[in-house]
Amino acid sequence: MTSVNQKSANTSDDGSIESLKLAVDGHQAHYLKAGSGPPVVLIHGGASDCRDWPETMVALKNSFSLYAPDLLGYGLSDKYKNGFYMSEFVEFTLGFIQALGLGSAALVGHSLGGRVCLEIALQYPEKVDRLVLVDTVGFSKLAWWGTFLGAAAWGIRQALRKPQPYPRFLKREGEDKDWRCLEKLSGLRVPTLVIWNSRDPYYNLKGARKATELIPGSRLEVFPGYGHAPHMRNREYFNNILLDFLNHARQ
Repeated sequence: MTSVNQKSANTSDDGSIESLKLAVDGHQAHYLKAGSGPPVVLIHGGASDCRDWPETMVALKNSFSLYAPDLLGYGLSDKYKNGFYMSEFVEFTLGFIQALGLGSAALVGHSLGGRVCLEIALQYPEKVDRLVLVDTVGFSKLAWWGTFLGAAAWGIRQALRKPQPYPRFLKREGEDKDWRCLEKLSGLRVPTLVIWNSRDPYYNLKGARKATELIPGSRLEVFPGYGHAPHMRNREYFNNILLDFLNHARQ
């Protein structure tokens, strides 16, 4: 595997966050980088990109090296087809970690990104020092309201003849449409923090509670209020909890 870092524009006023590109298995991957110390990889959700993470990166940069890639099909990374399988996101993230020479890292993932991080922790625990799952796919079915919101957004863009900004999620025959994996969680052997909004319109808190019961030694933090992105709606609180967990887990 070859990897070539290509520096782009800084993304923070003080220049502490760099915008870079890296070759991952023949694909150009864009990512943000900040800080120094043990590595932390931040994976965005299915309707977002790496721009979710700069505030968190600034908050943690004095203690950790932080990397926030755009997944394939997102942001400034390659968009060579219209849809991707979960396994392709997993392989890309593993390739990204390997291309950077990180060995193992703490993984932090939101929604789709959380499911990607969880799959890596289940299949390749030696690659994961700590795991943080934020309103993650895979613990329950997608709620009807979440289905409606997603379909409405797609329909509005279609009616306005605007391009769809995110790739489709492809499923193989027999693959669970919600990527549920509760039956695998008892075998997870990575220090794990689960963070959830109390009223998530896409994936309910009940699933998060069940998952936390199944993951040995895991911890659940419930944020008050409505929404699917607690790391963005209550950034300071999220950053403090994340920093405390990462520092505690490495002691």
